[in-house]
Amino acid sequence: IRDVERSRGLGDVYKRQVHDGVLQVLSYVKRRGTEIGGPTAELAAIAGEQEVALRELSSGATQTMLADDELVDLRPLLRTQASTAVSVSAPGSPVLIGQHMASELAAVVRSALSNVALHAGPQAHAYVLVEDLEDSVVVTVRDDGSGIADGRLDQAEREGRMGVSRSILGRVAELGGAVLLETAPGAGTEWEITVPKSQEVGL
Repeated sequence: IRDVERSRGLGDVYKRQVHDGVLQVLSYVKRRGTEIGGPTAELAAIAGEQEVALRELSSGATQTMLADDELVDLRPLLRTQASTAVSVSAPGSPVLIGQHMASELAAVVRSALSNVALHAGPQAHAYVLVEDLEDSVVVTVRDDGSGIADGRLDQAEREGRMGVSRSILGRVAELGGAVLLETAPGAGTEWEITVPKSQEVGL
């Protein structure tokens, strides 16, 4: 039995190594293809799409068998989004919230990081910070990229491009949370997302 358990443990380690390696390669291809431009830009876009899809698949696989109100640790869902261009910092102890809220927060972070990849510039790095407070969870997504020009989000909304409004602002509002956005041209972008724990953990 011990040999079987040990074999399974090694198998899990191998799967994680393969998974992380694939994500790193996709992230590198996306970044380098964007830097080179020309015909490789299409390859970069495809690599970026596959990277996002793999991260979503990994996150969803860990949640499939859980009830919406079952408590889960938010940290693994966000750490799957780490890459050579994305750093994730979280507390040493589990950040326990309801499964639905955890999934929605992970989706919000994915959207913010996708915006970084698409708009912040090929050299931009992103930093995700998780804070577990007494009655709330705060997730900050910051990048050192080109920032968002004044009026750009309003213009996108008028043109019918609702990505930020729906995937970030809308999701957080449905969770009863709040979003603080700080950005300026050339100064990067910072999203601070705060959601209450009381609805999920009965505080």
